Amino acid sequence: MTIFSRFILLIAGLAFVVSRALAAPMQEQITPLPLATNDKHQIDHFDELRVNPNLQLSEVLEKAYARAPMQASLLSRDSMVLARNRVANATLPSTPAVNISHQNDAIGSGRGERDWQAELELPVWLPKQRDNRLKVAEASQSTVSASRQSLKLQVAGQVREALWNIAFNENNLSLLMNKLQLASKLQSDVEKRYRAGELAKTDAMLAEQETLRAEKEKLRAEAELMHARHRYYLLTGLRELPASYEEKQSGLEDYSQSPIWLETQTKVGLAESERDLVQIESHENLQVLLNMRSTKGAFDTTANDSVGVKLRIPFGGEAKAAPIRAAAEMGVGNALTEREALKYELETAMHEAEHNLNVSRAELVLASKQYEIAKESLQLAQKAFQLGETDLVSLLRVQAQTFEAERAFTTRQVQVQWDVARYNQTVGVLP
Repeated sequence: MTIFSRFILLIAGLAFVVSRALAAPMQEQITPLPLATNDKHQIDHFDELRVNPNLQLSEVLEKAYARAPMQASLLSRDSMVLARNRVANATLPSTPAVNISHQNDAIGSGRGERDWQAELELPVWLPKQRDNRLKVAEASQSTVSASRQSLKLQVAGQVREALWNIAFNENNLSLLMNKLQLASKLQSDVEKRYRAGELAKTDAMLAEQETLRAEKEKLRAEAELMHARHRYYLLTGLRELPASYEEKQSGLEDYSQSPIWLETQTKVGLAESERDLVQIESHENLQVLLNMRSTKGAFDTTANDSVGVKLRIPFGGEAKAAPIRAAAEMGVGNALTEREALKYELETAMHEAEHNLNVSRAELVLASKQYEIAKESLQLAQKAFQLGETDLVSLLRVQAQTFEAERAFTTRQVQVQWDVARYNQTVGVLP
């Protein structure tokens, strides 16, 4: 080998060493760090609810009703009812008064003149004033009672939604657990056939991706179920579920007996009673004054005692009464507006409840047929894949279709019962 050739080889060797030395730090910079893995794929948070076969849906409602925040408002309204009853049953329409006066001329002429006077003011009931006060007290009591029933129905709606939301998420989790189990079994079969040389590595990787996707969906379904259970616990304070909370559809066909509608009707009645009372009490009550008088004249040592009666008759006062009457009319207007707005909402809810229930039942029939076809298709696809007549992608496509058909079928089963509960809620039937 010539000196020139040796020189060329030396230069090439040095260039190779330098290039490796320069490439090493660059490779270290662009190589991604390994991702932290969790082999268990489990979430520590878990909200457990035990099924109690002795627990009834009505008992769950009572527990939730007792925890309702509106209870404090109802208790305060009870105090108002008691106060109005006390005012209506009082002996006098307003508070009586005693006036005492004394007059003498000690600072004036100093002739020994003295005058003592005591008066008792007694207000007199206006015509129909007591009757209207009693009507207002009775209307207030009816409104509070209707509000309690309305609140119970509203809480019943929350309980129904919470329970069926749990059922929906439990069904979804059960489906995804079955999907994960099926995907894991398929992955195991594909890996065995890959190691045996029957399938390509891409098939093994595709099966593993399907398993990971199913596991991710299961984790999310578990989280949604935990959320639903926690909302139920906050609503009821119970760590137990009733074994069955399915309801029979009520025979009522409208909302006329719904406590929510009856409550707004009583509010209108109360506002009208208050307006009638204001029409009377916008006038001042007559006052009867009974007085006793003792007088002693100048340079007279003998007192002169007498008794008198005075009647105070107010008149006019329209300027003072006008704002009070206007406020009462506004109260009636607000109550009527609230009733008409609620009527619109209940009419809409009634239509949607009936229609959704009919649609869900029709969808359940179709979903049942689709699921039966999908199960048979899956069996044929699995056999074809085992025999090598179809590829993995086709099998996964059929599995996905079957899973969606099963999801649609089982979800419709839950949705029908959920819609029955919503129908009963709309017509105002308590569990």
